[in-house]
Amino acid sequence: MLQLNNLVKLTEKRKRVGRGGCRGGTSGKGHKGQKARSGGSVSARFEGGQMPLSRRLPKRGFSNHMFKQEFDLVTLEQLNRLFEDGQTVTKQMLLEAGCVKKGMLVKVLATGVLEKNITLVVDACSQTAKEAVERVGGAVKLV
Repeated sequence: MLQLNNLVKLTEKRKRVGRGGCRGGTSGKGHKGQKARSGGSVSARFEGGQMPLSRRLPKRGFSNHMFKQEFDLVTLEQLNRLFEDGQTVTKQMLLEAGCVKKGMLVKVLATGVLEKNITLVVDACSQTAKEAVERVGGAVKLV
């Protein structure tokens, strides 16, 4: 029968080191040293004062990640679905339509078919997309 005096514990009691008792004076932390102190710990990459591996290895090559331009992509299919014939489509209109995120550069790709005469004012456009827009009488202006 389940009673208050014979309940099964769901969690184990946490071992509180450094409080004396059955663990002796060092409380399972060994003798002295940085790791025996409260708050004393070293990061996994620390090598005891030796020159770290990340600094010993030669640095080679070039990384362009600081200057990389990331584009939000818009397809001709999306433009065909969202905008009317004869309209001038700007980045602000694409933002309001939910096609792009704020502050991102916009690039138009030639996925799908464009059947409407529209003028695009965007940051970049693929050559195929530009030809497809001009084929139906539209224009592409790069900002």
